[in-house]
Parts: sequence; structure tokens; C-alpha cells
Amino acid sequence: MSSAISIPNANPHAVAASASPTATTIHDRMLFRKESTTFAIRQPKVLHPVENEDLKLLILENISQEAVKAFRAQGFHVDHSTKAMSEDELVQKIGSYHAIGIRSKTKITERVLKAANKLLVIGCFCIGTNQVDLLNAAKIGIPVFNSPFSNSRSVAELVMSEVVALSRQYFERAFEMRNGIWNKQSKGCWEVRGKTLGIVGYGHIGSQLSVLAEAFGMRVLFYDVVNIMPLGSARQVDTLATLLSESDFVTLHVPELPETTNMISTEQLAQMKKGAYLINNARGKVVDIPALIDALKSGHLAGAALDVYPSEPGSNGAPFDDQLNSWSSALRSLPNVILTPHIGGSTEEAQRMIGEEVSSALIRYLNNGSTLGAVNFPEVDLRAITLEEPNHVRVCYVHRNIPGVLRQVNEVLSPYNVEKQYSDSKGEIAYLMADIADVSPRDINSLREQINMTSANILTRMLA
Repeated sequence: MSSAISIPNANPHAVAASASPTATTIHDRMLFRKESTTFAIRQPKVLHPVENEDLKLLILENISQEAVKAFRAQGFHVDHSTKAMSEDELVQKIGSYHAIGIRSKTKITERVLKAANKLLVIGCFCIGTNQVDLLNAAKIGIPVFNSPFSNSRSVAELVMSEVVALSRQYFERAFEMRNGIWNKQSKGCWEVRGKTLGIVGYGHIGSQLSVLAEAFGMRVLFYDVVNIMPLGSARQVDTLATLLSESDFVTLHVPELPETTNMISTEQLAQMKKGAYLINNARGKVVDIPALIDALKSGHLAGAALDVYPSEPGSNGAPFDDQLNSWSSALRSLPNVILTPHIGGSTEEAQRMIGEEVSSALIRYLNNGSTLGAVNFPEVDLRAITLEEPNHVRVCYVHRNIPGVLRQVNEVLSPYNVEKQYSDSKGEIAYLMADIADVSPRDINSLREQINMTSANILTRMLA
């Protein structure tokens, strides 16, 4: 005979635990931890340059308004323009700015850098950085940031659209329809399923593209200068010639370097299959375009899609003609050639993500000194100074990479408690960050002057 036991005001979890101790004690432990454990999260302190000068930013080429809002939210003064600037315009204006944001059309040359006597950082709101003189920027203490990931999907989708458009010739058919010509045909039109896509450069874009291509039923080959684990069923080949000879479509995703300039020229085009297609959404100088025109005119290639060119207009509405590139009219006259005005990453999603990524990098550097993600600079970072550390100062010291520098700096810092310090180098440039405790306001300028006097000094910033 069973009996019921009544326990007044009992904890139901405790009662259940007596019948099933294992399952419910785990729950009780979690409940206890949730109720009894608290974590004190230290809030980071907002740092400012000790010079107390308002930071001015020049943002060009219609960069995302979200980036502009992010900068203004930090209290920065922002001048925003939808257009690029010429070298002469930049030389006149850049001297009053601490940071500049550009895309691909504005060129930051050595001459521009010499005029940029206040410039601290450059943001490239795109993947490429060949529009900036990276070496000379580093030599005067200016890190350059870009967005290597954010527009990868947009470019990959553009390539797949070009693959389909070329194989079905619907670019030509659409043009004919706009001119009132009905020309329905299937000759020379193919499904992409079962065809081979050859990807030159299997980085962020190339690897995403291979996944999309396989979803279309394509076979994927890729060539890269380093061995990379493929995604899906993609296969790496040993030589560029092998990829060219086996692919129905060849798409380029490489940076502009001396070794990639004209990497696709007469010899490489001859190695491609007769009736194949070439797609370039990388950099304009990687393809020898006069050689491509010859390959298209001869019928060796069935078509091409180009989104980038050796010389590009500086603004919308400007002519794309033979004065800009001597072969322009010959290229524009060819059938089944898709020409687009450098729109690879020009989607709302990509531009928003690029704006967020690069603006965040610039804000981290200006406010905290972090160079994580810089393309031309040692990558150095320290954890944030907290609100509980009111008399701390952060030293950001860019210097030439020569022996004895750290000894000189640490002698200057020796009267103080160095709580955190990290240094790294890249080529001829080194960068040190150090957080110093118990520094009085009157000592800050003296510290900076002493560090500025060290033999290897390039640029010293103090954030407090």
C-alpha cells in the first residue's frame, strides 16, 4: 500500500530531486550558478590623442554612409565626397586630414604622402590596395587597412552570372531586342552543367566561387601558387597551363603584382581550349587586352567578360574611350564580350559590410592604436585600458627596425610601471605599444618628447 506525503511550501525542484537525483541536481546546479554567480565586466576607457586636436577624416568615392555615421559617432570631423580626387587635388587638400578613406580610383602616391603631414592612417574600402604606395606609407608611419573578405560573395555571384550569360549569349540577344531585332537561336549556346570552370587564385573569392559552380553542376579546377585544401570536389592543378588547357571557362582572382601583370597574354590564350571563355574580375593589368582582342577576333575564344581595366574613368559619366585605353573601341565592337564598369563588389550588402569592416579598423587604430589587419604594417594590439585605470597612458611608437631601440624606449619609461607592452616588426618598420601606469598629466608631454628624440623614431602618439 502506497502513501502520499505532503510537504508544505516545498521547493518543487528539491522534491523532484529526491525521486530523480541525477537529472535534476544538474539543473539545480545550473540554476544555483545562474542565481549566485555574477561577473564584473570592466568597461574599456575611451582614449584620445593627448594633443587634443580634433581628428579630421576625408572620405571619397561614395563610401557607405554607415561608415560616415560611425566616424561621426566617434566625434570625428568627416568631409565626404562621392567622387575620386586627382593627385593634384589630393596634394592641395590632404595636409589638413588625419585619415583618408578611398576605393579603387583615388591614388595615394609618394607625392601625396609627402603632402600629408598630419595623416595617420589610410582606409581602402575595397579588397585591393595597389592604389596606395604601401611601402612609402609604412616608412612614414601610416598603416593601411582594407576589406579582404566583405565583397567576396558579390564577386563570386557576378562571375557565375557571367558564366551563364556567356554560355547562352543572352547579353547579345538582349542588345538585339533593345534594337528591335528578334534573333532566337541555339547555335553556340550551352548549358553550364558538366562544363569545367578553371579558377586562377583560390582565395576568398575563388573558394566561394567553386562552391557556387559545383551547385550548378560544373567541374572545378583551380591553380594557386600555394597548396590549398579545396572545398567540395574542386581539384588543384600543378600548372597554369594545365588549367588553361582543360577549362571551358577561365576566371581570374589574383592581386596586381609585378609577377601577375599580363599573366594572361598571347601564349596563355593559345593554351586555352578553342571555344573557351575568359573572365577577369581581378585587376585590369593581369590580362594583355590587345592579345585578348586578337584571340576573340580569330575565333579561338568564344567570348569574354571584363569588369576591370588597366585605366579606368575617375567618375560616373566619364568616357571609356581610346584616349583612356587605346584598344577601347576595338574591344567594345566585339560580339559576346561583356563589359562592366568595375561592379564586382558593388552591391548594397557588400558596400555595407566593407564600410563596417574598414571604418572599425580605422576607429580602432585612431582610438586605441591597434594595427590588426593592416596590410603594410606590423600587427600589434593590446587589451583595452579600463575605466578603473584613470592615470594610464598608451604609447604608440612607430620606429625603424634597428638594434637597440627597445633599450632606449624602456630607459625613458623606466620611472613608470609598464603594465603592458608588445612590439613587432615588418621589414624596415617596427611598432611598439605600451600602457604606462600612474602618469600625471604634466609628465605626458615630457614622455612624448623623450621618445620622439630616440634615434629610430618615425611617429609617436600618446593616447590617454
